[in-house]
Amino acid sequence: MSRVKRLPDDEAVARAAAEDFVALAGEAAESRGRFTVALSGGSTPRRLYELLALPPLRERVDWGRVDVFWGDERTVPPTDPESNYGGAAAWLDAVGVPPGRIHRIQAERPDSEQAAADYQLEIARVFGVPPDGPPPAFDLILLGMGADGHTASIFPYSQAVTERRRWVLSHYVAPPGATRITLTLPVINRAREVRLLVTGAEKAAALHAALEGPRDPERLPVQCVAPEAGRLIWLVDQTAAARLSAAA
Repeated sequence: MSRVKRLPDDEAVARAAAEDFVALAGEAAESRGRFTVALSGGSTPRRLYELLALPPLRERVDWGRVDVFWGDERTVPPTDPESNYGGAAAWLDAVGVPPGRIHRIQAERPDSEQAAADYQLEIARVFGVPPDGPPPAFDLILLGMGADGHTASIFPYSQAVTERRRWVLSHYVAPPGATRITLTLPVINRAREVRLLVTGAEKAAALHAALEGPRDPERLPVQCVAPEAGRLIWLVDQTAAARLSAAA
């Protein structure tokens, strides 16, 4: 199931996503004993993470039962300003997620393909499933969308668009002219819940094409996000939604 939720601005998008995070964390902890989430990098979710680290939302999550993963990572050290893990480390520490429940992609390792393979093993270990079988179902995967229609590090016309076997992939992407490690569509589409956050006028053309244009997943990988048995909600602000029809 998929739907689009239009919100006034980027602050409203962040607050809606934060409320969803808290509600889903409580439901998962009650029904399954823990909450498994894959975080998004980039600028759009930064305010979301700030809100989660502040009262009252901070007190509404049992952080000791949260397992944190990442949807993608740049091949930089965790202390680098470009690191997706680094961008989340401070607030995860502030809310008290146990270090053993923080599962970062070790993308700074010289062999990025082995780092990707090892991250697949880590996911399998935490979920208690075979690493060579069907991917497990995350409780929540947070995603963004670039102005080119990419999501996570699944870029247009890249190897990641057509990957169907591996859960985690290291691949060179041009542009941006760098190696990235990313969760793949098979694991993204197994999630129980996906929230796709899109803000800013520079995303309007891609959002319109993704939601209302012809299907062209090689050019617009975000069109491939379609949870098999879960729910996808697009959280978009008015500037990003400016070119959408009233029915979208």
